[in-house]
Amino acid sequence: MTIRVGSAPDSWGVWFPDDPQQVPWGRFLDEVSEAGYSWIELGPYGYLPTDPGRLGAELAARGLSVSAGTVFTALHHGPAVWESTWEHVGRVAALTRAMNAEHLVVIPEFWRDPATGEETEPGRLGPTQFAHLVSGMDRLGHRLREEHGLTMVVHPHADTHIDTEENVARFLHATDPDAVSLCLDTGHYAYCGGDNLRLIQAFGERIGYLHLKQVDPAVLAEVHEQRLPFGPAVRRGVMCEPPDGVPALPPILDAATSLGVDLFAIVEQDMYPCPPDRPLPIARRTRRFLASCGA
Repeated sequence: MTIRVGSAPDSWGVWFPDDPQQVPWGRFLDEVSEAGYSWIELGPYGYLPTDPGRLGAELAARGLSVSAGTVFTALHHGPAVWESTWEHVGRVAALTRAMNAEHLVVIPEFWRDPATGEETEPGRLGPTQFAHLVSGMDRLGHRLREEHGLTMVVHPHADTHIDTEENVARFLHATDPDAVSLCLDTGHYAYCGGDNLRLIQAFGERIGYLHLKQVDPAVLAEVHEQRLPFGPAVRRGVMCEPPDGVPALPPILDAATSLGVDLFAIVEQDMYPCPPDRPLPIARRTRRFLASCGA
C-alpha cells in the first residue's frame, strides 16, 4: 500500500483558469517541483496548457506527473444540464487521461456565491433535486470509467450540498459504489463539522483519494458565527498551514494506510488570493512535515 503525496494549484492561490492575482502557470510548475513534490493536479481547466503534447513536455522537464483533473458540476439540476455538463467534463477527462492520470475530482456546485455570500439556491436539496444529484453522479461515474478509464472521486466541499457528516453519509448510501468514490478533503470535512477518522472508519471502502488540509479552529469559529461564505473565510485564513490546525494529519494518514489500498494524498491549502512569494516557503515546510509523518 502506497500513499503518494502531491500538491495542487490551489496551494499556490490558483482558483481560476486566468486571473491577474494568480502566479503564472510556469512559476507554479517550477515551484511545486522545487518544493519536493512529484505529483500535481491539473487545477481549473485552462490554467495549465490544455494541449497534451505541450503539457506533457512541461511536466517531464520538471519531473512531475498528474494525479487527477478537477471539475465542478451542478447535476442536482437534473437532465436539462447533462449535455452541457458532459461537454465540459469530457474535455477535462480527455486531458486528464492523456496525462496518464486515473482520477477525476468532481466537486458539487456552490449553493451560495463564494465571494459575496448571496444564496443562489436553497442550501438543502429537496427530494427531487437529491434524486437528480444521485442519478447524475452515478451516470457520470460510469461514463467516465467506460469512455476514459477514470475513477470519479466526489469531493465534499463547504457551501455545497455535499458537506456535513449527515449529507455525506446520505449521498454515499444513495450512490452506486461501482460509480462513485470519495475524495476526502480533511479540511473541508472539518470545516463542515465532520469527524475525518469516523468517516474513514464508516466508509473506508468508498475512499479513493485524499486532499490534505487543515483549518484554524479560532478563525473557523468566527466564520460560523458570522455566517461567512467560503471565499471571505479563505481570505481570513480559515485554511492554515500544517501542523498548526485541525484535524491532526498523522492519525488520518495512519487510518488511510490501514485501508490497504494505494491512495493519492494531495496537499491543498486554499489561499486565494495570496502574494506570489507566499506559497513556496509554505509548500517546502508542508512537504517536510508530511515526510516526518512517513508520507
